[in-house]
Amino acid sequence: MIKYPLSENHTDTLTSRTGKRLSEVYIEDVLAGTVTAEDIKISKDTLKMQGEVAKDHGKKQMARNFTRAGELVEVNDQLILEIYNKLRPNRSTKKELMDYAVHLETKYMAFETAMLVREAAEVYERRGILMA
Repeated sequence: MIKYPLSENHTDTLTSRTGKRLSEVYIEDVLAGTVTAEDIKISKDTLKMQGEVAKDHGKKQMARNFTRAGELVEVNDQLILEIYNKLRPNRSTKKELMDYAVHLETKYMAFETAMLVREAAEVYERRGILMA
């Protein structure tokens, strides 16, 4: 069973996006430049573990949020910002949002995130807050 906080109970298994273990990250190495910003970005596996903790405590929505966050680890920041802006009311057409959903699924295997974008498109259509 996964115990929270992860940083105290799973130090040897937590890794960053680059695969560096949490137990291998020291402030001296950061100051020396041998540990970079990429070495301390969260990994998909760590987000998955946090999601499992949330699920075990009955927090289904929070678990889904961690799943989506894990999916987005591999998506470039520019695309995330682009989609974020398109999800604002009256900033996109339904087709644009549906196209983003397909792209997230086919390029990044981000199925939960794609589902969220599709749900947003449907809700925005019902509320009349899509571009014509």
